Amino acid sequence: MKIRVGQGYDVHRLEEGRPFWLGGIQIPSTFGPVGHSDADVVCHVLCDALLGAANMRNIGYHFSDKDPRWKGVDSKLLLAEVLRMVRGAGYEISNVDVTVVLQEPKLNPHIPAMKTCLSDVMAIPEDDISIKATTSEHIGFVGRGEGIAAHCVALIFKA
Repeated sequence: MKIRVGQGYDVHRLEEGRPFWLGGIQIPSTFGPVGHSDADVVCHVLCDALLGAANMRNIGYHFSDKDPRWKGVDSKLLLAEVLRMVRGAGYEISNVDVTVVLQEPKLNPHIPAMKTCLSDVMAIPEDDISIKATTSEHIGFVGRGEGIAAHCVALIFKA
């Protein structure tokens, strides 16, 4: 059995009046992330971690922000395409671990819904998806409420 690990990192600035998509669900908020797609940092870091583990470059390589096809796209569609590529190379997902860094809104109440949504998109059990939320203790761009960051580690295997 071949086992591989990948890591993902993403940031987006936050702006008043934007929808806040995270982990495939919409979070109630007066502000949201700005990006070429729907700016869902959880889906983006999952894509990067899975692509990295499979040695398939990164999300920007496959879904350029210069390509109008991806303008405003639901990031769950990007994640589904990444899963198709990774599985097409013979890999399956063992587990993923995501950490979201955001000052507000508080995310813990939304994590179960994110896990359910991502389990459906990724076709893996919710128990294989870990999502954690933390703040940056009012330090830096996240702490000032200017942005959101996320990290992810993914473990994949080929039998």
